[in-house]
Amino acid sequence: MPELPEVEVVRRGLAEHLTGARIRALRVLHPRSARRHPGGGAFLAAALSERDVRAVRRRGKYLWLVLDDEESVVIHLGMSGQFRVGDQGVPGNPAHLRVEADLADGRTLQFFDQRTFGGWEFAALQEVDGELVPAPVAHIARDPFDPKFDPAAVARRVRAKRSAIKRVLLDQTVLSGVGNIYADESLWRARLHGEQPAAGLSPRKTAELLDALAVVLGESITEGGTSFDSLYVNVNGESGRFSDWLAVYGQEGKPCRRCGSAIRREAFMNRSSHYCPRCQRLP
Repeated sequence: MPELPEVEVVRRGLAEHLTGARIRALRVLHPRSARRHPGGGAFLAAALSERDVRAVRRRGKYLWLVLDDEESVVIHLGMSGQFRVGDQGVPGNPAHLRVEADLADGRTLQFFDQRTFGGWEFAALQEVDGELVPAPVAHIARDPFDPKFDPAAVARRVRAKRSAIKRVLLDQTVLSGVGNIYADESLWRARLHGEQPAAGLSPRKTAELLDALAVVLGESITEGGTSFDSLYVNVNGESGRFSDWLAVYGQEGKPCRRCGSAIRREAFMNRSSHYCPRCQRLP
């Protein structure tokens, strides 16, 4: 599932090609891509016809196109959502093409989604804390790259939770954008076990964890995100390279880069947690 770095890389690519562009016509080629609307694909196509794209925004893992008249379209990448812009000559798999839009300048925007967990959702923008965001995103907390992200306030919310710290990191109402990969990586950098109670962290350690998280996310964005297969690529069809730098996630049995101990993997919420048993001891 794409996390903040992967979605941000896609957002930057879309912003480069779509900001100021006009959507002439849109075609929904698979019903699941418009499943959030009672009118289905016909409604979405009508709502986006002859609309201007003013900006491409993101909060956490959520991506949306800002349209005229204070409206938007929220795009869920799901597990395999990918974009291409037609004049780049980088084709996707035609069998997985789900949404296609004709742009006024003659280019074509294509949305591919092999597993069809993604989709497009037309939504009005509403003001939340002085900012216009789509209604489906209103409950999502700010992420570490939001200009109004308040580390001190987030640290207080983290320490107010009785859950284990990894569960808190994954709670999109506390801070957004973090999934399994970057939770494991930031916990390793901060030398914290994922099962340690959040309420037991000191202010200093909580701040250290948030700093580590921001660094990990930033490094991943620089590397184009994390790709393990062809399901995540940027708008140019290129895979992310941060998988080459992962310290614990997916590294079961390999030596820890700090102490040499074998990285462990344990079941966690229908997923897995990866950690170093020596560097990340549970108190």
